[in-house]
Amino acid sequence: MPKFSIFILFFVFVFSFFGSLFYSADAYLLNSNAILLPPSAENLLGTDRLGRDILARLIEGGKVSLLIGVGSAFIASMIGLFLGSMAGYFRGTIDKGFVVLVDLFLTFPTFFLLLALVSYVNASAWVLIVIISITGWMTTARLIRSESFQITSQPYIKILNVAKVSRLKILFKYYAPLLAPIYFVSFTFGVGGAILAESGLSFLGLGIVAPQMSWGTILSSGKDVVEIAWWVSFFPGLMIFLVTFSLINISNYLQQITNKKEIN
Repeated sequence: MPKFSIFILFFVFVFSFFGSLFYSADAYLLNSNAILLPPSAENLLGTDRLGRDILARLIEGGKVSLLIGVGSAFIASMIGLFLGSMAGYFRGTIDKGFVVLVDLFLTFPTFFLLLALVSYVNASAWVLIVIISITGWMTTARLIRSESFQITSQPYIKILNVAKVSRLKILFKYYAPLLAPIYFVSFTFGVGGAILAESGLSFLGLGIVAPQMSWGTILSSGKDVVEIAWWVSFFPGLMIFLVTFSLINISNYLQQITNKKEIN
């Protein structure tokens, strides 16, 4: 079990949502006498171009980044679970419509579709959650559909259909437990992907709008001074790396468990 990765994620969540209880510096305070100061006892992770404390901004930005990551991954995975299971169970016209819908979304590269949608609205945490969800459900849906096809082909499902058992009961009682591992694997991958997507948009100036902040916006603010103030971009980049790396490890572990169950 990836205990180290779970510990890192636990630390990051505690750091982001409860760090302000232990570190009282103001993330929004401008200080003209403390511009681009390196890490020190007074400013543990240094300051940025406006004299703002990097550690305080990482704590504040972590709330937004994790909210976007978890929120959009949850919605995207739920959309993929619903559409994929419906297509795999009902088949026929519903499945054909599902294939057309997925192919339509996959016609455009995901990140460019994301850019196109963001460019028409003022980005905020909730807007980004919706947009990233809309552009990120296809992979989960295709995996769920494939697994649902196999479940539908099982003899006991055919017997339940012949016995006219409620379709909702079949889906929730027999499909849901078998589809749960795929859902959780997709969810963990989705969280990391959403955080990276938000960071990429913020780095391009299309993400969170000031005064809100995220790890992506903090990272972007340091790109012009990276040669003289490495700490401005390094620490938010490190946080993004730790979260995505830990989630990938956990996803791989869940996938191994799922594969072992299928083999057995």
